[in-house]
Amino acid sequence: MSSDLEVLQEALRGSGQRLTPQRMMVLSALAEQESHVTAETLLDLVRLDYPYINLSTIYRTLDLLVELGLVAETDLGGGVRQFELVGTHPHHHLICQRCGQTVEIGDDTLQPLRDRLQSHYGFEARMDHFAIFGVCKACREG
Repeated sequence: MSSDLEVLQEALRGSGQRLTPQRMMVLSALAEQESHVTAETLLDLVRLDYPYINLSTIYRTLDLLVELGLVAETDLGGGVRQFELVGTHPHHHLICQRCGQTVEIGDDTLQPLRDRLQSHYGFEARMDHFAIFGVCKACREG
């Protein structure tokens, strides 16, 4: 078992949640992915080992993991919820609405906005996984 998965299990346990087989399978499937996945994709992956799991269990598990800050949820376009482990390097996305290109940007890019929202409005923004839509340079110049 990878050390990242062990850290996630400890975080889940430390929040007072049980490590159910379903939660462990969803975490394991997420840990194996290199990018964002939908709940339906996770369902297909988990069903390879546990055919009795259903989509509502996947969504309940994902909602809990998002609430605990272990998983980020975002809409990268098309109104589809996608999920990814938060990991040690949070990132965000710039998404071109013309060509669909997605560029990852570091979390430090949004820190000035968080600071401004806190100082000006007293609002502590939770920007775990942010998608900003617009038009990329290539499409603007093309």
